[in-house]
Amino acid sequence: MRIGQVAVLITLLVTAACAVQPSQQEVRPERDTTGAEADERMRARIHTELAAGYFELGNMSVALEEANVALRADPGYSPAYNIAGLIYSELKEDRLAEQNFAHALRMNPLDSDANNNYGWFLCQRKREAESIKFFLAALRNPLYQNPERTYVNAGLCARQHGDLAGAEQFFLSALKVRPAQPQALYQAADLAYARGDYASAKQHLERLAQVVQANAEVLWLGLRIERKLGDRNSEESYAHRLRNNFPDSKEAQALLAGQYE
Repeated sequence: MRIGQVAVLITLLVTAACAVQPSQQEVRPERDTTGAEADERMRARIHTELAAGYFELGNMSVALEEANVALRADPGYSPAYNIAGLIYSELKEDRLAEQNFAHALRMNPLDSDANNNYGWFLCQRKREAESIKFFLAALRNPLYQNPERTYVNAGLCARQHGDLAGAEQFFLSALKVRPAQPQALYQAADLAYARGDYASAKQHLERLAQVVQANAEVLWLGLRIERKLGDRNSEESYAHRLRNNFPDSKEAQALLAGQYE
């Protein structure tokens, strides 16, 4: 994703970040949508989807143009404001990003994608306390199809804010929804290691190994877990893979220097 990474993200695992697909939780007008009005809604939906696609490709100028076409076609189509918020966020136009997210949520407070995206925007701007409220709002919607993504985002934001216990609970909640969620597995392992629960940390990392190929950060965490558990064979296995696969990484340099913490 092009939405920026917070400090605790690891480079290999896919970030949860923001939803770029148009929300399916749009607000329907009270009156019937027929004829030209229905055509306006259809055009808005199509151009919002195009905006989302160009956003994923990193073409922000065309994405913004498509979002504006959608809004001109139907100013009452809330997902278009959501994608516009994402685009302005990427362009560092914070005032416009916040205006569009807020507009989307005024039109549809139950839109979990917009709540998630606005929460992530706030988290990136170091407004973590505010962001958690929007993550929780996204999770309150029983029809939300991607709650694990928001649990991970909330966990990353809580960890960034220094709330390690709260962060761990968010990651564990993500794993209850999707047991193979890779970022939640890594973060849960890392936090368990930090509080000295090396057995739990190892369990999470073993599950992670079944989902993604380990990068330097994962191997380094595994090595340190096994070192704490006193399993020298497993520790050396991790060390061998780290030296051979990622010799130029900062983790390999820390290993050579014997700097394990």
